[in-house]
Amino acid sequence: MKLVIQRSKQAKVTVNGKTTGEIEKGLVVLVGVTHDDTEEDAAYLAEKVAHLRIFEDENGKMNLSVKDIGGEVLSVSQFTLYGDCRKGRRPNFMDAARPEPANQLYERFNRFVEEQGVPVQTGEFGAMMEVSLTNDGPVTLIIDSQDKKKG
Repeated sequence: MKLVIQRSKQAKVTVNGKTTGEIEKGLVVLVGVTHDDTEEDAAYLAEKVAHLRIFEDENGKMNLSVKDIGGEVLSVSQFTLYGDCRKGRRPNFMDAARPEPANQLYERFNRFVEEQGVPVQTGEFGAMMEVSLTNDGPVTLIIDSQDKKKG
């Protein structure tokens, strides 16, 4: 699984003009799933998201997590994170998981984040979504569950 994490002051997702998820201060998390991802990958990344110290403390140091600040997560499924742009001009999405297993792991990831004590709002899996946010910092990070196997 691959995540793009953005610290935000506020964010929301709309589908066909209807808001499906909205948060105040917290994290916008774009979630991509590939073929060999497992629940272990989802649990690993959920723990990272909940405890990643990327919010400033009273001294201006990135020392607090989204959980520490009482923030929320806006989780958005994003198969395009597995787009391969090395050849030609059109991305190849062969590395993205098929919709059914991808949705199952995406939903499991969201439940794991909630089990860490962080409220989660979502977009709508597979829908054309409009995501708007006010980036805070900006602070944007990319985390891949495959990295835990390398280090």
